[in-house]
Amino acid sequence: MTAGATPRVCVAGAGAVGGLIAARLAQAGAHVSVIARGAHLEHIRAHGLALIEGEARAVASLRAESDAAALGEQDVLIVGLKAHHLRDAASALVPLVGRDTVIVPAINGVPWWFFHGFGGALAGARLASVDPEGAIARALPPANVLGAVVHLASAIASPGVIRRGAGNLLLLGEPSRQDSARLEATVALLRQAGFDARGTRDIQRDVWIKLWGNMNMNPISALTGSTADVIMGDPLTERLMREMMNEAAAVGRALGIDMGMTIDERFAVTRKLGAFKTSMLQDLEAGRAPEIDAILAAPCEIGDRLGVAMPWSKAVLGLVRQRAMNAGLYRYADGGRTFTGAPPR
Repeated sequence: MTAGATPRVCVAGAGAVGGLIAARLAQAGAHVSVIARGAHLEHIRAHGLALIEGEARAVASLRAESDAAALGEQDVLIVGLKAHHLRDAASALVPLVGRDTVIVPAINGVPWWFFHGFGGALAGARLASVDPEGAIARALPPANVLGAVVHLASAIASPGVIRRGAGNLLLLGEPSRQDSARLEATVALLRQAGFDARGTRDIQRDVWIKLWGNMNMNPISALTGSTADVIMGDPLTERLMREMMNEAAAVGRALGIDMGMTIDERFAVTRKLGAFKTSMLQDLEAGRAPEIDAILAAPCEIGDRLGVAMPWSKAVLGLVRQRAMNAGLYRYADGGRTFTGAPPR
């Protein structure tokens, strides 16, 4: 970003979280555009992007396109697409990326950039579960990435309308764990938009800590249909969560990541959220493809590469894959075979 100039910011995937970020940035005076589709795109074009926060409603006027080529290179590209959608969409985002474009992926799970500049046995590794052909890394070079962890919630209330939820924290960091001028500038940009944006020198740890809770609660909820309080209130499903968290913590230690808290302390954080449905359960109930690969398959792949046994996590992975495949929402390849679920009856 050029000092003193108004940055050109594009949000690719202006859904719940991406739409919130786009609206807030536009309200703060940034030059914002969005990549969207369908009714959401048409409403934004015709009426602007509305943001509801409590009782207040504000409308941001911004440019909305379905084709990235219409927008050209950006100073900042915020990726709000879910990880499994990014595989197919990444190549379409190439026109937005120049040599100095800062890419900020606001996505869940283990991202494609995770091992860029990150030491240890898997330094520079590409995960087959996340970026099997390397298409994401070619389109969105890890060298351009500022890692991000999102700790806020929002939802699409209707096409072109975002309803703000709880939380306001955005953590950003260089994958190489260094300070940089672009990190400082991007954090400042997001702070101007009203977010509690913070720079971190340990972004991989921040990713892993969020994943530590998501990789067990999400698939268990998808399998049971239960809200978080029910899962944590049952001694058997709570034990399953503990076993999966022990496995993930062991993988973290092998990567040099210290969780910095006990399982009981992490549970206390989740219990404060009450009776909520996880995103994976919501996706299945809505007939949308769930984020299985980045949230659970990737940690299992990392465990395999490091020689860390993860039997509990793999058992849940197998079950939730079948649950999603039999709903016609998921497929995966393994050992040269493609698995698509039960045949139609």
